[in-house]
Amino acid sequence: MKLLKLVPDDTNIKFLKWRAPFFIVSILLIAASWALVFTKGLNYGVDFAGGLEVRATFTQSTQAPVSELREKVEELGYGSPVVQRFGADNQVSIRVRLPDEVSADKEAAQQAANQIVSTLQGEYSDFRLDGNDNVSGKVSGEFRQTAIYALLAAMAAIAVYIWIRFEWQFGVGALFALFHDVSLTLGMFSLLQMEFSLQIIAAILAIIGYSLNDTIVVYDRIRENLKKFRKMPLPELLDLSVNETLARTVMTSLTLFVALIPLLFFGPASLFGMVAGITLGLFVGTYSSVYMAAPILVWLGVTSDSFIPAESVADKQDKLARGEV
Repeated sequence: MKLLKLVPDDTNIKFLKWRAPFFIVSILLIAASWALVFTKGLNYGVDFAGGLEVRATFTQSTQAPVSELREKVEELGYGSPVVQRFGADNQVSIRVRLPDEVSADKEAAQQAANQIVSTLQGEYSDFRLDGNDNVSGKVSGEFRQTAIYALLAAMAAIAVYIWIRFEWQFGVGALFALFHDVSLTLGMFSLLQMEFSLQIIAAILAIIGYSLNDTIVVYDRIRENLKKFRKMPLPELLDLSVNETLARTVMTSLTLFVALIPLLFFGPASLFGMVAGITLGLFVGTYSSVYMAAPILVWLGVTSDSFIPAESVADKQDKLARGEV
């Protein structure tokens, strides 16, 4: 009895045939994404923009009314708060953004905290304040800087790793693919003005990891085929390599997507941004492994001699000169 296969054996899709149009589209999307980031900006959450966090416990309840709390705090005029369970099910963390002038003034920030606490204590008799913290603009700015350094360090380390494992052209290709994935993710958050917090940084790091994993699988097959098919034109060899890894790529992507669907539609609101970012990264990471990481090898001059020791290439050239080959 044959098992159902999502990808037939021996596929022969000419991916590289459309490498130039897809590459141009990708460049335009990257440019549009950064244009959105620089003009429209990102909707920074409390972690990056400064604000207030209130921690509380509902002493007579087994679960905190997260949705109701979100509505009550939003009615106070502090925008869309981030309300999520913190520790036990009856414990919550309430985070709200404050205007810069309020966040910088400790007294004004404390007044805002007192207003939130007094309102919720009036609505819920078992509301117990466990503490509150004010994240100043200076601290949030340091968070943003550290997050940027973390992303850049991750991408640089990945490029160096691939450079050492393969060749420098592969490192450039992987780095460009990662830059493409991160750019489009930032563009989505800027376009939709979804809250950009430390959770989203974690999502971007997950996207980098997924994209890298998919790219390395393709690169491994390319390296094997470069050694096996010495005289095959590089575009045909890249098509062959991508087709040979296509079943694995589709199954990996589909499995992850199936796991993300329940979180995307039925998960808590506090996780929606992170899950949406990973979902987008799933698609752009798969796309970039095929139409970014692979085609760029053609333009960077990878050949069948890329994985042959230099002395072997020199010997071959000497033999050609002497007419022995």
